Amino acid sequence: MNSEVCELKELEVEHFEIREVLRCILHTIIFHRALGLIRPKAIDCELFEITYVQCGDAEVEKKIEEKIDEFINKVEKHPNRKSQICLSFYEIKNKQSTWFGNNKVERLYWEHWYIYLHVINPKAHGKSHHNKATTDLGGEALEQSTSRHAALESSIREVLFQIIRFVNEKKDHLPSIPNHEVHQILPLGGTLMCSRGCYRPGIQP
Repeated sequence: MNSEVCELKELEVEHFEIREVLRCILHTIIFHRALGLIRPKAIDCELFEITYVQCGDAEVEKKIEEKIDEFINKVEKHPNRKSQICLSFYEIKNKQSTWFGNNKVERLYWEHWYIYLHVINPKAHGKSHHNKATTDLGGEALEQSTSRHAALESSIREVLFQIIRFVNEKKDHLPSIPNHEVHQILPLGGTLMCSRGCYRPGIQP
């Protein structure tokens, strides 16, 4: 089975932005690669003027939150460095592995998404006894923060468009339609693994 790879643009984020950024990206990928009936749910980002769509699956939402929590915990142990998340899609197949008829589960990976985050610490200004100097530094810091936030929001939009372009262009490698569904997100090492065992062509309202 052919496997496609998409490496998304690196995003520079502060610690408090990690959760919203990952929610937006992961849910967007999974929504566009959900192979079946879903209940689309529009979500407004809490930190950005961006709306994305979830599949409306409580189990998927729960798993994503759990994995984001794990990622944030790892970031806290290794602050101010670049980090990577891999979201992989695979098809599960059983194959006979011995003469005695024991079945072996095989994962056939058909797509890998790489998300790159550079987690930074906000710049802190030292205390000043001069009120005007303190005010100037505070105003400068606010301006820099606003500018950085706007740049990040723009970059997130670029990533979302990158996702949409990829899913529209890369379709030949999608798995065939089985008669049952396997639908879960699993960890593999330090990555997020998303398993899809069916192709369901409709969208459930």
